Amino acid sequence: MGQANTTIWRGFVFLGFSSFGELQLLLFALFLSLYLVTLTSNVFIIVVIRLDSHLHSPMYFFLSFLSFSETCYTLGIIPRMLSSLVMGSQVISYEGCAAQMFFSASWACTNCFLLAVMGFDRYVAICAPLHYTSHMNPTFCAQLVGTSFLTGYLLGLGMTLVIFHLPFCGSHEIQHFFCDTPPVLSLACGDTGPSELGILILSLLVLLVSFCSITISYAYILTAILRIPSTKGRKKAFSTCASHLTVVIVHYGCASFMYLRPKASYSLERDQLIAVTYTVVTPLLNPIVYSLRNRAVQTALRSAFRGRLLGRG
Repeated sequence: MGQANTTIWRGFVFLGFSSFGELQLLLFALFLSLYLVTLTSNVFIIVVIRLDSHLHSPMYFFLSFLSFSETCYTLGIIPRMLSSLVMGSQVISYEGCAAQMFFSASWACTNCFLLAVMGFDRYVAICAPLHYTSHMNPTFCAQLVGTSFLTGYLLGLGMTLVIFHLPFCGSHEIQHFFCDTPPVLSLACGDTGPSELGILILSLLVLLVSFCSITISYAYILTAILRIPSTKGRKKAFSTCASHLTVVIVHYGCASFMYLRPKASYSLERDQLIAVTYTVVTPLLNPIVYSLRNRAVQTALRSAFRGRLLGRG
């Protein structure tokens, strides 16, 4: 009898920022500006790293793929979010929601592993500089990137399957601007305990494995830096890691708050603020904090602009 009265929804409605009322157009202008800067900066960084031979090193190789991954992550979320700010609530099909969750989770997991790979790269560069070229050879770097992407896709698929094997009944309104795991899981009916546990385990696997790898790398890095006799040498060594650490702190801070907590603690306004930071602000950190403050990248950017101006002349 209970099964007969259960309605299986084959679509969802994003409520997005409907509670913000007249502020939605202001948010649209703000998010659109940030998104255009993020998209342009990341694409430009990828192009410059590919074209400038001075940036053909493992660190920038990994950075270019991180920018690519962040760009793909934002492409699957922000355009629809901007559309919902202008048009109000939007409908998404059951299959479309599952696809969006898969790709957003996959790219998010890939970002975590790429950040761990970049931490390992800094460890080898600082702790074993004489063996850096032989250890971080092109084949090994490509394998690290490929493993990061493959693992991210598999874990993203696992998270999607854990949620979308559940029936969805009653409300089909997603209190969010994209199909993220917490708000979609809150719409599922029946016993969601095993699925919550599955999401928690997969999230822990992604965040703890990658974060522990970064922590171990930086423990060795810090030990090596403290052994450097000169203050100038220590500052120079630490400066190569400062930007990466900044991105890591923001990235893992937002991700941990979003996914490593029970369903009962979800809050619409707070979760949307964290999600906006994670989807809009964090991808902007890569070109600004990690790249554009780097002298080698700045030199490459100036050369690119100079070459373009000379070409026009």
